[in-house]
Amino acid sequence: MKPATAGGPYKVPRQHDNWRSITLAVAMHAVLLLFLWVGVSWQNNEPTEVQAEIWDMKVQDAAPAAPTPEPAPQPEPEPEVVKTPPPAPVEAPPVPKEDPEIALQRLKKKKLEEEKAEKLEQARLQKIEDEKLAKLEAKKKAEQKAKEDKEKAEKEEKEKALAAEKEKKKAAAEKLAKEKAEKAAKDKAFAAEMSRITGAAAKGSTGIAAQSTGGRVDGGYAAAIRTKIKSNLVYGSEDDSLTATYVITQLPTGEIIGVRKVKGSGSAAYDNAIENAIAKSSPLPKKKDGTVERELNLDFKLKDMH
Repeated sequence: MKPATAGGPYKVPRQHDNWRSITLAVAMHAVLLLFLWVGVSWQNNEPTEVQAEIWDMKVQDAAPAAPTPEPAPQPEPEPEVVKTPPPAPVEAPPVPKEDPEIALQRLKKKKLEEEKAEKLEQARLQKIEDEKLAKLEAKKKAEQKAKEDKEKAEKEEKEKALAAEKEKKKAAAEKLAKEKAEKAAKDKAFAAEMSRITGAAAKGSTGIAAQSTGGRVDGGYAAAIRTKIKSNLVYGSEDDSLTATYVITQLPTGEIIGVRKVKGSGSAAYDNAIENAIAKSSPLPKKKDGTVERELNLDFKLKDMH
């Protein structure tokens, strides 16, 4: 290649060797392909800049010689993975063949155990059922006994009530009979006393006979009776218009055996007070000759009882 003359135009030198350019182009393409392959395989590695110059066959003489490319970096070899071989399978020891007779005995034993367990379970369930039935029966018996006891108690209570009522009626009847007997005895005693007094008076030397029941009552005798009844009267009303009339029955001894209200005063309190005062005044005063009136019809005016 001849250098250009000073001040003259540049001329592309003629290429004398075409095979050299072709070889260089092929080498450059191979290096490019190798670079692309390394870049794809190693993502973490930064790509290396590669410059390529393409020569036109027409201007081979004028183009300068391509620089010698630097060798591409070789990729680091991948670490070799050491593969651990899998453990050798352990062969199970051969199962000894069981004797058929022993196997049959074992099956029979297992069946007997299962039957025994089933019987025990049935017995347990039956026991639970029996206990429930026993409890139910005991509850029924207790309820029946409680019902019978209640009925018995009610019956006894009714019998006691009937007996008490019967006893009460009997006592009332006895009391009534006693009162009747006492009244009959008093009437009999009164009649005997009156007979005795009348007989004694008839036989006496004075010739004065005692007054029998009924007839006109001596004023002094009636006043003496009212005075005694007045002393036993307890009543604090100021209404002097109250008047009550009573018939008093007495024995010859002056003992009062009956009080009957003929006319009320209109005040129950005053009537009760008069009756209480009469009862407290027994025996009543006698006449001067010692006789009494069997029945006395007396008026009790409040204004006279103060």
